[in-house]
Amino acid sequence: MTRFKPKYITFDCYGTLTRFRMGDLARDIFADRVPADQMEQFVKDFSAYRLDEVLGAWKPYQDVVKNAVRRTLKRWNIEYIDAEAQKFYDAVPTWGPHPDVPEGLAKVAKEIPLVILSNAMNEQIQSNVDKLGAPFHKVFTAQMAQAYKPRMQAFEYMLDNLGCGPEDILHVSSSLRYDLMTAHDMGIRNKVFVSRGHEPSTPFYGYTEIKDIGGLPGVVGL
Repeated sequence: MTRFKPKYITFDCYGTLTRFRMGDLARDIFADRVPADQMEQFVKDFSAYRLDEVLGAWKPYQDVVKNAVRRTLKRWNIEYIDAEAQKFYDAVPTWGPHPDVPEGLAKVAKEIPLVILSNAMNEQIQSNVDKLGAPFHKVFTAQMAQAYKPRMQAFEYMLDNLGCGPEDILHVSSSLRYDLMTAHDMGIRNKVFVSRGHEPSTPFYGYTEIKDIGGLPGVVGL
């Protein structure tokens, strides 16, 4: 990617900036019902159902999470307990950033406005943003857009409200499936893939790859 100074740097939040701990919580809650040698597959199934749940019409994130828990447990022939599923939703606002995030964000925030586009509810996101250690110009949620990523509607909502086009932003995410594939399809040429190990690198989608947010200032020449 040719270095340029975008009007905005837009970010995915959960997983990219905030350490997303759904898998960790699943390992804790279901340790007594899922064999240790099968737990990683259980966590992968839970992740897949969460993605599937956001592909249709918008619904509250609590429903996304609970439906994903319910479907995963059905697949594994484990009884669903609503209070356990609620723990996943309630935990989200308590999660803080990856260790590399505050310093890297602070460097770029001095020069370029930062924006978040998150698959979150309004009531959740500010607690996570407050822990990131840098000021954000705007924070957009799936609840505001009435659509979850990877749907284009979420990105369109963000661009419309920023008053800019795909060519004006740099979008940063650790997920190709939720963010960078859609960004590619929408003509967002300037993209950064944060390689946190969630998904394999797929250079076809045209991004600069960094290992953590500490590498972001260099991407924009800071």
